[in-house]
Amino acid sequence: MAKGYWLGHTEIRDVEQYRKYQAANAAAFDKFGGRFLVRGGVQEVKEGAAMSRSVVIEFPSYEAALACYDSPEYQAAKKHREGVSDIDLVIVEGYAD
Repeated sequence: MAKGYWLGHTEIRDVEQYRKYQAANAAAFDKFGGRFLVRGGVQEVKEGAAMSRSVVIEFPSYEAALACYDSPEYQAAKKHREGVSDIDLVIVEGYAD
């Protein structure tokens, strides 16, 4: 079964409020087996444009990645980032041999 991934690019305007989102989203990620592969860090855009923060979260399956986003736990956490950040988020199925 192919894994699922969240690919996110974010601009944060209020770091203190965004930290509340980070603390709250842990419950959803734990419940659905999400683990960070990339969480901020140094990046260099080689082509196109990107926001200042990149995130990649791996889930055991594409279905788990979708279920996590739709879960009450994540939807509650998401409210902490609304209005204080901009995000482009794609949920994608990983490649399976």
